[in-house]
Amino acid sequence: MDVSFLSILALGFVLGIKHAIEPDHVIAVSTIASQSKKLFRSSLAGVFWGIGHTATLLIVGIILLILKGRIPEKWAMSFEFLVGIMLVYLGISTITSLKKIHVHQHEHDSDTRNKHGNQQRNLSYIKSMVIGLVHGLAGSGAMVLLTMSTVKSVLEAAVYIVIFGFGTVFGMLFFTTILGIPFIFSAKRLRLNKTLTQITGVISTVFGIYYMYNLGIAEGLFKMWL
Repeated sequence: MDVSFLSILALGFVLGIKHAIEPDHVIAVSTIASQSKKLFRSSLAGVFWGIGHTATLLIVGIILLILKGRIPEKWAMSFEFLVGIMLVYLGISTITSLKKIHVHQHEHDSDTRNKHGNQQRNLSYIKSMVIGLVHGLAGSGAMVLLTMSTVKSVLEAAVYIVIFGFGTVFGMLFFTTILGIPFIFSAKRLRLNKTLTQITGVISTVFGIYYMYNLGIAEGLFKMWL
């Protein structure tokens, strides 16, 4: 492994960190962080997002590189459109989840509480991974173009994407930890916590609608399919 390729990998790691903090990524994961009651769980949600994101980039990217193909523009934009749909869903589900809090507070049996808590954690991690998978699918076309311009072989491409993935995991771990702090400290102040959660849900919903409008109308995705 020569020095120039090591430099490319270092750049890939930095680009991965930068990629993790794109607005749609941060907004999506913030909806998960808003429902975490412990900081390490919020941080771990970011890690699972990164794992899902990297898995999709690696699988789709390597297949396209081997076949020397590209994702057609309307399909690439359609995958991006899925991100908008997902953001709206996450926003609405975050807002509506507040209605369940009162019910959960009246569960007195500790075994039931513990079991329910474990299920919730597992679902949150799976949810984070699915969010990462969707984001990875949406960004796979651009990732392939970037990789093709920097490496010489499929093996190097795989290594580059994995290092890029480590960067996204690290970046999202850091930023979900930061995002989780306000929700953790406000956990015992129900009104403040509820307000912060509602704001997160509204931002996700509004941004998702804007995201879909921009792709569908402004960039002409709907016309491509008609």
